[in-house]
Amino acid sequence: MNNYRNSFAGLLPLVTKNIIIINGIIWLSQYVFLSRAGIDLSQFFGLHFPSSPDFRIYQLVTYMFLHDPYSFSHVFFNMFAVFMFGRTLEQIWGPKRFLSYYLITGIGAGLIQLLVIFIRAQAVIPQEMFSMIDSVTVGASGAVFGILLAFGMLFPNAELFIIPFPFPIKAKWFVIGYGLLELVFGVANRSGDNVAHFAHLGGMLFGIFMILYWRNKDRKDGRYY
Repeated sequence: MNNYRNSFAGLLPLVTKNIIIINGIIWLSQYVFLSRAGIDLSQFFGLHFPSSPDFRIYQLVTYMFLHDPYSFSHVFFNMFAVFMFGRTLEQIWGPKRFLSYYLITGIGAGLIQLLVIFIRAQAVIPQEMFSMIDSVTVGASGAVFGILLAFGMLFPNAELFIIPFPFPIKAKWFVIGYGLLELVFGVANRSGDNVAHFAHLGGMLFGIFMILYWRNKDRKDGRYY
């Protein structure tokens, strides 16, 4: 028992630990199914546009637990961010609130991504429109950006060391700068850029709404964080 408590996994809060484990197992399953059987799990559990015959409402939840099966860095850096920042939020909020926040910001990110696809599809030629509507969104990045936003709001003056900068950056400036970069890249909509930038911003947007709601509710209940 003592060895477990002192282990790396034993030091992680329950929800944070399980999010990392589940994402890792699912990524490995994606790789095995695709490389061995030619079955792409994102076709079933990735987020499709509502007009697609492959769309299912549950995909608004399942898509955030899938990643690019041939990109270990995709799942690694998302889960590294959950490990770095999510554990602190869970320790402050508790497992129930943290899990709610993670899921809602992830769902919100998916909804914003679908809205952006719909808006952009109205302004392109039919051939490009069908290509956009047939796209599939996967990844925990929307929820991860929600976590980054929450950390920046709760600990605005915490100093972070970000590679390659040789100096610390306060969390609030890191979050604001990262958000602005995502907005610039999202508006630019460069050819070949398959990153869902507006999904990232959607996670941050829903995160702001949730934190402000909880702050107001907690003040009324006499609780502060």
